[in-house]
Amino acid sequence: MTYCVGVKLEAGLILASDSRTHAGVDNFAKFCKMTVFERAGDRVLVLLSSGGLAATQAVINVLRQRAVSDEPNVWTVASMFDVANLVSDAMRDIERRDGPFLESGGLKFNASFILGGQIAGEGMRLFRLYAEGNFIEAFTETPFLQTGEAKYGKPILDLAVSSTATMEDATKCVLVSFDSTMISNLSVGMPIDLLCYARDSLRVTMKRRFDEHDAYFDALTQSWLEGTRRVFHELPALEW
Repeated sequence: MTYCVGVKLEAGLILASDSRTHAGVDNFAKFCKMTVFERAGDRVLVLLSSGGLAATQAVINVLRQRAVSDEPNVWTVASMFDVANLVSDAMRDIERRDGPFLESGGLKFNASFILGGQIAGEGMRLFRLYAEGNFIEAFTETPFLQTGEAKYGKPILDLAVSSTATMEDATKCVLVSFDSTMISNLSVGMPIDLLCYARDSLRVTMKRRFDEHDAYFDALTQSWLEGTRRVFHELPALEW
């Protein structure tokens, strides 16, 4: 399992993913689930992957192979919608190839993605792609999208994230949602990869990895814990 989240604000995009993968309770590993395609001044595309590692890696590799071909690819298409369709096509190609063999072993093709970014000539866009290859897009009323183990972090995002939030506040909220998820589910874990993209910049300038015992992340989660406990104790007493 994994946890990935993308947020679309008026000021920019926030994308974050954990790095834990596992094949049973005693077989944990770490793999980066964030892939960035960047051509400064032209486009920034960020993919967050969730699901079976073999499936998601295969999809990413197909996109990279096609990126050096003459067919439409992540470097040549004119819109983020076109990029989302390229990812969907790659997902379906891998599912057609591997699906029958997975089913013979009692498994299903399992790969989903969050895609965010901007191509010169259009605004920022954020998509959530399902295993079947269909997708939805984030808008003002739905400023964030999640995939993977989403339920523990969603209440925090619901409370604090709106399209008008500042990048700083929304980023802190995203990190707290990861902390809450890791507390409740051991299949999500460090490192956390975080990328913040400023609207219309068409370049990546804010990217960071938080590993175990990161000083900032520890201070943030400790402040959140102390603040939550303080507010809890200040709630009105129940009268019988």
